[in-house]
Amino acid sequence: MPLTQTSAELSAWLRLSLEPNIGSATACTLLSALGLPDQIYAQRATALSRHVPEALARQLAAPMPADMAAHVESALEWVEAPGRHILTLADPTYPQSLLTIADPPILLYVAGDPAFLQGPSLAVVGARNATPGGQENARAFARHLAAHGWRVVSGLALGIDAAAHEGALDAGPEGAGTVAVMGTGIDRIYPARHRDLAHRIAAHGALVSELPLGTGALPQHFPKRNRIVAGLARGVLVVEAARQSGSLITARLAGESGREVFAIPGSIHSPLSRGCHALIRQGAKLVETAKDITDELGGGPIPAAAVRPEVAAPPPGHPVLDALGFDPLHLDAIQARCGLDTAHLQTQLVELELQGRIARLDDGRYQRLN
Repeated sequence: MPLTQTSAELSAWLRLSLEPNIGSATACTLLSALGLPDQIYAQRATALSRHVPEALARQLAAPMPADMAAHVESALEWVEAPGRHILTLADPTYPQSLLTIADPPILLYVAGDPAFLQGPSLAVVGARNATPGGQENARAFARHLAAHGWRVVSGLALGIDAAAHEGALDAGPEGAGTVAVMGTGIDRIYPARHRDLAHRIAAHGALVSELPLGTGALPQHFPKRNRIVAGLARGVLVVEAARQSGSLITARLAGESGREVFAIPGSIHSPLSRGCHALIRQGAKLVETAKDITDELGGGPIPAAAVRPEVAAPPPGHPVLDALGFDPLHLDAIQARCGLDTAHLQTQLVELELQGRIARLDDGRYQRLN
Protein backbone atom coordinates (compact mmCIF):
# COMPACT_ATOMS: atom_id res chain seq x y z
CA MET A 1 0.00 0.00 0.00
CA PRO A 2 1.38 3.48 -0.81
CA LEU A 3 2.74 5.18 2.29
CA THR A 4 0.86 8.37 1.44
CA GLN A 5 -2.53 6.66 1.71
CA THR A 6 -4.20 5.41 4.89
CA SER A 7 -6.35 2.30 5.11
CA ALA A 8 -9.45 4.46 5.57
CA GLU A 9 -8.64 6.48 2.45
CA LEU A 10 -7.93 3.35 0.42
CA SER A 11 -11.15 1.77 1.71
CA ALA A 12 -13.09 4.73 0.34
CA TRP A 13 -11.38 4.39 -3.05
CA LEU A 14 -12.16 0.66 -3.09
CA ARG A 15 -15.78 1.29 -2.24
CA LEU A 16 -16.08 3.88 -5.03
CA SER A 17 -14.65 1.36 -7.52
CA LEU A 18 -17.18 -1.25 -6.38
CA GLU A 19 -20.28 0.95 -6.44
CA PRO A 20 -22.88 -0.42 -8.87
CA ASN A 21 -24.02 1.92 -11.66
CA ILE A 22 -21.04 4.24 -11.17
CA GLY A 23 -18.40 4.07 -13.89
CA SER A 24 -15.22 6.02 -14.39
CA ALA A 25 -16.96 9.05 -15.87
CA THR A 26 -19.41 9.50 -12.98
CA ALA A 27 -16.67 8.83 -10.44
CA CYS A 28 -14.46 11.48 -12.01
CA THR A 29 -17.35 13.97 -11.93
CA LEU A 30 -17.81 13.37 -8.20
CA LEU A 31 -14.08 13.55 -7.52
CA SER A 32 -13.77 16.84 -9.38
CA ALA A 33 -16.74 18.37 -7.57
CA LEU A 34 -16.36 17.02 -4.04
CA GLY A 35 -12.77 15.89 -3.54
CA LEU A 36 -11.40 12.49 -2.56
CA PRO A 37 -13.70 9.50 -2.00
CA ASP A 38 -13.74 9.80 1.79
CA GLN A 39 -15.04 13.35 1.29
CA ILE A 40 -17.67 12.11 -1.16
CA TYR A 41 -18.93 9.59 1.39
CA ALA A 42 -19.10 12.29 4.04
CA GLN A 43 -21.78 14.14 2.03
CA ARG A 44 -25.52 13.92 2.59
CA ALA A 45 -27.76 12.64 -0.19
CA THR A 46 -29.09 16.15 -0.85
CA ALA A 47 -25.58 17.43 -1.59
CA LEU A 48 -24.73 14.41 -3.71
CA SER A 49 -27.93 14.74 -5.73
CA ARG A 50 -26.59 17.96 -7.24
CA HIS A 51 -24.08 15.84 -9.17
CA VAL A 52 -25.74 12.44 -9.68
CA PRO A 53 -29.31 11.13 -9.95
CA GLU A 54 -31.21 10.93 -6.69
CA ALA A 55 -31.09 7.12 -6.50
CA LEU A 56 -27.29 7.15 -6.82
CA ALA A 57 -27.06 9.94 -4.25
CA ARG A 58 -29.01 7.83 -1.73
CA GLN A 59 -26.80 4.83 -2.55
CA LEU A 60 -23.60 6.81 -1.87
CA ALA A 61 -24.97 8.34 1.34
CA ALA A 62 -26.02 4.98 2.78
CA PRO A 63 -23.71 2.82 4.92
CA MET A 64 -21.49 0.44 2.95
CA PRO A 65 -23.35 -2.85 2.29
CA ALA A 66 -21.95 -5.93 4.03
CA ASP A 67 -20.97 -7.73 0.83
CA MET A 68 -19.11 -4.66 -0.42
CA ALA A 69 -17.37 -4.28 2.94
CA ALA A 70 -16.19 -7.88 2.65
CA HIS A 71 -14.69 -7.14 -0.80
CA VAL A 72 -12.94 -4.07 0.59
CA GLU A 73 -11.51 -6.06 3.50
CA SER A 74 -10.25 -8.76 1.12
CA ALA A 75 -8.50 -6.15 -1.03
CA LEU A 76 -6.87 -4.53 2.01
CA GLU A 77 -5.56 -7.94 3.05
CA TRP A 78 -4.41 -8.75 -0.51
CA VAL A 79 -2.38 -5.55 -0.85
CA GLU A 80 -0.40 -6.25 2.33
CA ALA A 81 1.60 -9.02 0.63
CA PRO A 82 4.96 -8.16 -0.98
CA GLY A 83 4.81 -7.14 -4.63
CA ARG A 84 1.14 -6.15 -4.49
CA HIS A 85 -0.16 -2.63 -4.95
CA ILE A 86 -3.40 -0.73 -5.44
CA LEU A 87 -2.90 2.51 -7.36
CA THR A 88 -5.66 5.10 -7.20
CA LEU A 89 -6.18 8.16 -9.37
CA ALA A 90 -4.68 10.23 -6.55
CA ASP A 91 -1.55 8.08 -6.28
CA PRO A 92 1.64 9.67 -7.67
CA THR A 93 2.62 6.29 -9.15
CA TYR A 94 -0.64 5.97 -11.12
CA PRO A 95 0.39 5.74 -14.82
CA GLN A 96 0.23 9.20 -16.33
CA SER A 97 -0.57 7.86 -19.79
CA LEU A 98 -3.94 6.56 -18.56
CA LEU A 99 -4.96 10.04 -17.45
CA THR A 100 -5.17 11.03 -21.13
CA ILE A 101 -7.88 8.49 -22.03
CA ALA A 102 -11.59 9.25 -21.82
CA ASP A 103 -12.36 6.98 -18.85
CA PRO A 104 -9.27 6.21 -16.77
CA PRO A 105 -9.73 3.39 -14.23
CA ILE A 106 -10.60 4.57 -10.72
CA LEU A 107 -7.88 2.29 -9.41
CA LEU A 108 -5.54 -0.47 -10.56
CA TYR A 109 -4.56 -3.68 -8.82
CA VAL A 110 -0.90 -4.38 -9.61
CA ALA A 111 1.17 -7.51 -9.00
CA GLY A 112 4.83 -6.81 -9.66
CA ASP A 113 6.59 -3.47 -9.97
CA PRO A 114 4.37 -0.42 -10.63
CA ALA A 115 7.37 1.32 -12.22
CA PHE A 116 6.73 -0.86 -15.29
CA LEU A 117 3.54 1.15 -15.90
CA GLN A 118 5.63 4.23 -16.66
CA GLY A 119 8.00 4.97 -19.52
CA PRO A 120 7.95 4.16 -23.25
CA SER A 121 5.67 1.23 -24.02
CA LEU A 122 4.23 -0.43 -27.11
CA ALA A 123 1.18 -2.67 -27.14
CA VAL A 124 1.45 -5.86 -29.20
CA VAL A 125 -1.90 -7.56 -29.80
CA GLY A 126 -3.53 -9.98 -32.20
CA ALA A 127 -5.52 -13.13 -32.77
CA ARG A 128 -6.03 -15.81 -30.13
CA ASN A 129 -6.01 -18.52 -32.83
CA ALA A 130 -2.85 -17.11 -34.38
CA THR A 131 -0.81 -18.98 -36.98
CA PRO A 132 2.65 -20.26 -36.00
CA GLY A 133 4.14 -17.58 -38.25
CA GLY A 134 2.12 -14.85 -36.56
CA GLN A 135 3.20 -16.02 -33.13
CA GLU A 136 6.83 -16.03 -34.20
CA ASN A 137 6.48 -12.50 -35.59
CA ALA A 138 4.97 -11.31 -32.31
CA ARG A 139 7.68 -13.03 -30.29
CA ALA A 140 10.50 -11.68 -32.45
CA PHE A 141 9.21 -8.10 -32.55
CA ALA A 142 8.53 -8.07 -28.80
CA ARG A 143 11.95 -9.53 -27.98
CA HIS A 144 13.67 -6.95 -30.18
CA LEU A 145 11.64 -4.02 -28.86
CA ALA A 146 12.13 -5.01 -25.21
CA ALA A 147 15.85 -5.47 -25.76
CA HIS A 148 16.04 -1.88 -26.99
CA GLY A 149 14.13 -0.15 -24.25
CA TRP A 150 10.45 -0.46 -25.18
CA ARG A 151 8.16 -2.10 -22.64
CA VAL A 152 5.70 -4.54 -24.26
CA VAL A 153 2.05 -4.33 -23.16
CA SER A 154 -0.49 -7.00 -24.02
CA GLY A 155 -3.53 -8.82 -22.65
CA LEU A 156 -2.32 -12.28 -21.48
CA ALA A 157 -4.65 -13.99 -23.99
CA LEU A 158 -3.84 -17.03 -26.09
CA GLY A 159 -1.96 -16.63 -29.36
CA ILE A 160 -0.35 -13.29 -30.17
CA ASP A 161 -0.66 -11.84 -26.64
CA ALA A 162 1.17 -14.74 -25.02
CA ALA A 163 3.84 -14.75 -27.74
CA ALA A 164 4.42 -11.01 -27.21
CA HIS A 165 4.84 -11.43 -23.44
CA GLU A 166 7.19 -14.37 -23.97
CA GLY A 167 9.27 -12.46 -26.51
CA ALA A 168 9.68 -9.52 -24.14
CA LEU A 169 10.72 -11.86 -21.31
CA ASP A 170 13.19 -13.56 -23.67
CA ALA A 171 15.06 -10.25 -23.85
CA GLY A 172 16.31 -11.09 -20.36
CA PRO A 173 16.92 -8.95 -17.29
CA GLU A 174 18.41 -6.14 -19.38
CA GLY A 175 15.21 -5.85 -21.40
CA ALA A 176 12.43 -3.36 -20.70
CA GLY A 177 10.03 -6.08 -19.50
CA THR A 178 6.35 -6.58 -20.12
CA VAL A 179 2.96 -5.62 -18.68
CA ALA A 180 -0.10 -7.90 -18.86
CA VAL A 181 -3.49 -6.20 -18.53
CA MET A 182 -6.04 -8.73 -17.35
CA GLY A 183 -9.75 -9.06 -18.09
CA THR A 184 -10.31 -10.80 -14.74
CA GLY A 185 -9.54 -10.02 -11.14
CA ILE A 186 -5.80 -10.03 -10.60
CA ASP A 187 -6.14 -13.19 -8.51
CA ARG A 188 -7.83 -15.11 -11.36
CA ILE A 189 -5.41 -16.09 -14.14
CA TYR A 190 -7.20 -16.54 -17.47
CA PRO A 191 -6.59 -18.66 -19.39
CA ALA A 192 -5.45 -21.03 -16.63
CA ARG A 193 -2.67 -22.43 -18.82
CA HIS A 194 -0.94 -19.03 -18.56
CA ARG A 195 -0.41 -19.33 -14.80
CA ASP A 196 3.35 -19.87 -15.14
CA LEU A 197 3.61 -17.07 -17.71
CA ALA A 198 1.72 -14.75 -15.34
CA HIS A 199 4.14 -15.54 -12.52
CA ARG A 200 7.08 -14.74 -14.80
CA ILE A 201 5.48 -11.45 -15.81
CA ALA A 202 4.87 -10.47 -12.18
CA ALA A 203 8.53 -11.23 -11.41
CA HIS A 204 9.92 -9.28 -14.40
CA GLY A 205 7.21 -6.71 -15.08
CA ALA A 206 3.65 -6.24 -13.88
CA LEU A 207 0.20 -7.78 -13.96
CA VAL A 208 -2.58 -5.17 -13.93
CA SER A 209 -6.36 -5.24 -13.51
CA GLU A 210 -9.04 -2.71 -12.66
CA LEU A 211 -11.53 -5.45 -11.78
CA PRO A 212 -12.28 -6.49 -8.18
CA LEU A 213 -10.60 -9.54 -6.72
CA GLY A 214 -12.38 -12.75 -7.61
CA THR A 215 -13.85 -11.42 -10.87
CA GLY A 216 -14.09 -14.18 -13.46
CA ALA A 217 -13.68 -14.06 -17.23
CA LEU A 218 -16.82 -12.46 -18.68
CA PRO A 219 -17.07 -11.22 -22.29
CA GLN A 220 -17.94 -7.64 -21.34
CA HIS A 221 -14.73 -7.23 -19.36
CA PHE A 222 -12.33 -7.64 -22.27
CA PRO A 223 -13.20 -4.49 -24.26
CA LYS A 224 -12.66 -2.54 -21.00
CA ARG A 225 -9.32 -4.34 -20.61
CA ASN A 226 -8.39 -3.33 -24.16
CA ARG A 227 -8.73 0.39 -23.43
CA ILE A 228 -6.10 0.04 -20.69
CA VAL A 229 -3.77 -1.87 -23.04
CA ALA A 230 -4.09 0.95 -25.57
CA GLY A 231 -3.89 3.69 -22.94
CA LEU A 232 -0.65 2.49 -21.39
CA ALA A 233 1.21 2.47 -24.73
CA ARG A 234 2.50 5.08 -27.15
CA GLY A 235 1.41 2.87 -30.02
CA VAL A 236 -0.32 -0.43 -30.80
CA LEU A 237 1.10 -3.10 -33.11
CA VAL A 238 -1.48 -5.55 -34.50
CA VAL A 239 0.20 -8.74 -35.70
CA GLU A 240 -2.73 -10.87 -36.90
CA ALA A 241 -6.46 -10.19 -36.64
CA ALA A 242 -9.66 -11.27 -38.30
CA ARG A 243 -12.14 -8.63 -39.46
CA GLN A 244 -14.20 -8.94 -36.27
CA SER A 245 -11.55 -8.97 -33.56
CA GLY A 246 -10.90 -7.59 -30.11
CA SER A 247 -7.53 -6.47 -31.42
CA LEU A 248 -9.30 -4.07 -33.76
CA ILE A 249 -11.13 -2.63 -30.74
CA THR A 250 -7.76 -2.02 -29.10
CA ALA A 251 -6.49 -0.37 -32.28
CA ARG A 252 -9.57 1.85 -32.54
CA LEU A 253 -9.27 2.92 -28.90
CA ALA A 254 -5.59 3.66 -29.45
CA GLY A 255 -6.36 5.87 -32.44
CA GLU A 256 -9.11 7.70 -30.56
CA SER A 257 -6.65 8.41 -27.74
CA GLY A 258 -4.03 9.83 -30.09
CA ARG A 259 -1.80 6.76 -30.16
CA GLU A 260 -0.18 5.41 -33.31
CA VAL A 261 -1.51 2.20 -34.86
CA PHE A 262 0.77 -0.24 -36.69
CA ALA A 263 -0.10 -3.45 -38.53
CA ILE A 264 1.92 -6.28 -40.04
CA PRO A 265 0.52 -7.31 -43.43
CA GLY A 266 0.01 -10.94 -44.36
CA SER A 267 -1.24 -13.21 -47.10
CA ILE A 268 -4.31 -12.03 -48.99
CA HIS A 269 -5.64 -15.58 -48.58
CA SER A 270 -5.44 -15.68 -44.79
CA PRO A 271 -8.54 -14.68 -42.77
CA LEU A 272 -6.18 -13.55 -40.00
CA SER A 273 -4.62 -10.96 -42.31
CA ARG A 274 -7.89 -9.22 -43.14
CA GLY A 275 -8.08 -7.24 -39.93
CA CYS A 276 -4.55 -5.94 -40.40
CA HIS A 277 -5.22 -5.07 -44.03
CA ALA A 278 -8.40 -3.22 -43.02
CA LEU A 279 -6.41 -1.21 -40.47
CA ILE A 280 -3.82 -0.33 -43.10
CA ARG A 281 -6.55 0.86 -45.46
CA GLN A 282 -7.90 3.02 -42.63
CA GLY A 283 -4.52 4.67 -42.07
CA ALA A 284 -2.54 2.33 -39.82
CA LYS A 285 1.18 2.21 -40.58
CA LEU A 286 2.32 -0.90 -42.44
CA VAL A 287 5.38 -2.30 -40.69
CA GLU A 288 7.93 -4.92 -41.64
CA THR A 289 10.70 -3.99 -39.18
CA ALA A 290 11.12 -2.54 -35.70
CA LYS A 291 12.69 0.53 -37.30
CA ASP A 292 9.39 1.20 -39.10
CA ILE A 293 7.76 1.62 -35.68
CA THR A 294 10.45 3.72 -34.06
CA ASP A 295 10.80 6.00 -37.08
CA GLU A 296 7.10 6.80 -36.83
CA LEU A 297 7.31 7.43 -33.09
CA GLY A 298 10.23 9.79 -33.54
CA GLY A 299 13.09 7.58 -32.50
CA GLY A 300 12.69 6.58 -28.87
CA PRO A 301 14.96 4.13 -27.11
CA ILE A 302 15.69 1.88 -30.10
CA PRO A 303 18.92 2.75 -31.97
CA ALA A 304 18.53 3.61 -35.64
CA ALA A 305 20.73 0.61 -36.47
CA ALA A 306 18.02 -1.79 -35.28
CA VAL A 307 16.43 -2.88 -38.53
CA ARG A 308 14.36 -5.98 -37.99
CA PRO A 309 13.97 -8.87 -35.56
CA GLU A 310 16.45 -11.54 -36.53
CA VAL A 311 14.77 -14.64 -37.87
CA ALA A 312 17.01 -17.27 -39.36
CA ALA A 313 16.33 -17.72 -43.07
CA PRO A 314 16.22 -21.27 -44.40
CA PRO A 315 18.81 -22.34 -46.95
CA PRO A 316 17.62 -21.45 -50.46
CA GLY A 317 16.57 -23.96 -53.03
CA HIS A 318 14.39 -26.41 -51.06
CA PRO A 319 11.78 -27.50 -53.63
CA VAL A 320 8.92 -27.95 -51.15
CA LEU A 321 9.57 -24.64 -49.38
CA ASP A 322 9.87 -22.88 -52.74
CA ALA A 323 6.56 -24.41 -53.82
CA LEU A 324 4.84 -23.57 -50.52
CA GLY A 325 5.83 -19.92 -50.47
CA PHE A 326 4.34 -17.99 -47.55
CA ASP A 327 0.66 -18.68 -48.11
CA PRO A 328 -0.96 -21.66 -46.32
CA LEU A 329 -1.64 -24.46 -48.82
CA HIS A 330 -3.27 -27.86 -48.86
CA LEU A 331 -1.27 -30.92 -49.86
CA ASP A 332 -2.70 -31.14 -53.37
CA ALA A 333 -1.84 -27.49 -54.10
CA ILE A 334 1.76 -28.01 -52.95
CA GLN A 335 1.99 -31.15 -55.08
CA ALA A 336 0.70 -29.30 -58.12
CA ARG A 337 3.43 -26.71 -57.70
CA CYS A 338 6.42 -28.95 -57.00
CA GLY A 339 5.51 -32.06 -59.04
CA LEU A 340 6.62 -34.60 -56.40
CA ASP A 341 4.72 -37.87 -55.97
CA THR A 342 2.49 -38.04 -52.90
CA ALA A 343 4.69 -40.37 -50.82
CA HIS A 344 7.85 -38.35 -51.45
CA LEU A 345 6.06 -35.07 -50.76
CA GLN A 346 4.58 -36.31 -47.49
CA THR A 347 8.03 -37.46 -46.34
CA GLN A 348 9.47 -34.05 -47.15
CA LEU A 349 6.65 -32.29 -45.28
CA VAL A 350 7.18 -34.43 -42.16
CA GLU A 351 10.92 -33.68 -42.20
CA LEU A 352 10.32 -29.94 -42.58
CA GLU A 353 7.76 -30.00 -39.77
CA LEU A 354 10.21 -31.81 -37.46
CA GLN A 355 12.84 -29.19 -38.33
CA GLY A 356 10.44 -26.43 -37.30
CA ARG A 357 10.41 -24.91 -40.78
CA ILE A 358 6.72 -25.51 -41.50
CA ALA A 359 3.61 -26.18 -39.41
CA ARG A 360 0.41 -28.05 -40.16
CA LEU A 361 -2.59 -25.87 -39.36
CA ASP A 362 -5.85 -27.06 -37.84
CA ASP A 363 -7.59 -27.07 -41.24
CA GLY A 364 -4.95 -29.38 -42.75
CA ARG A 365 -3.03 -26.71 -44.69
CA TYR A 366 0.70 -26.24 -44.34
CA GLN A 367 2.27 -22.92 -43.34
CA ARG A 368 5.91 -21.96 -43.92
CA LEU A 369 7.47 -20.51 -40.76
CA ASN A 370 10.71 -19.03 -42.12
